[in-house]
Amino acid sequence: MGIQIAPSILSADFARLAEEAVAVSNADWLHVDVMDNHFVPNLTLGMPVVESLAKATDKPLDCHLMIEDPDRWAPGYVEAGASSVTFHIEACRAPIRTAREIRSKGARAAMALRPATPIEPYEDLLSELDMILIMTVEPGFGGQKFLDICVPKIRRTRQLLDKHGLDLWIEIDGGVSADTIEQCAEAGADVFVAGSAVYAADDPNAMVENLRTLAEQATTS
Repeated sequence: MGIQIAPSILSADFARLAEEAVAVSNADWLHVDVMDNHFVPNLTLGMPVVESLAKATDKPLDCHLMIEDPDRWAPGYVEAGASSVTFHIEACRAPIRTAREIRSKGARAAMALRPATPIEPYEDLLSELDMILIMTVEPGFGGQKFLDICVPKIRRTRQLLDKHGLDLWIEIDGGVSADTIEQCAEAGADVFVAGSAVYAADDPNAMVENLRTLAEQATTS
């Protein structure tokens, strides 16, 4: 699918989520951050809101579970309407079983890594996944500054995928903006979560296209 932009509704107006989804009609996905105040020190929306949002938009929902015990909860997010469900490997006890259950219910399965979590120990899991999410900020809050120390990990992840001939997406989440997206695309990322950069813009839809253009140019230059 090439470059994909997934605006994060964590930066949207929660009282107007259906309208905020329309405001980014050019986006490929809507990124939904689920936080439980345990795995991360913040509490956001959960399964009922995902279910309501899925009924209010035709955009596929990319649910990022920043929660404890994702093995238990992840399949329910597929049933609620998510097209992609991401679990954090740091919180998951049975990642292969969980990924297979997500896929069996018809959604894409993704594994997320915190900034300090290396990709290499999970090389054998890659064939069970559809996407790797590399956090470029510490999970839990929007609006954080991009951690450029994570860029080499993006490149190493792409090299591992190429080594095994795997067609997985690499998603980046955290501090993605017009100033940072090009280096991530050049390193091998192809799915970009952008929160405040999109929803704080005067024209969110135009910002989606601007980010897409910058990433495409970085991969073709």
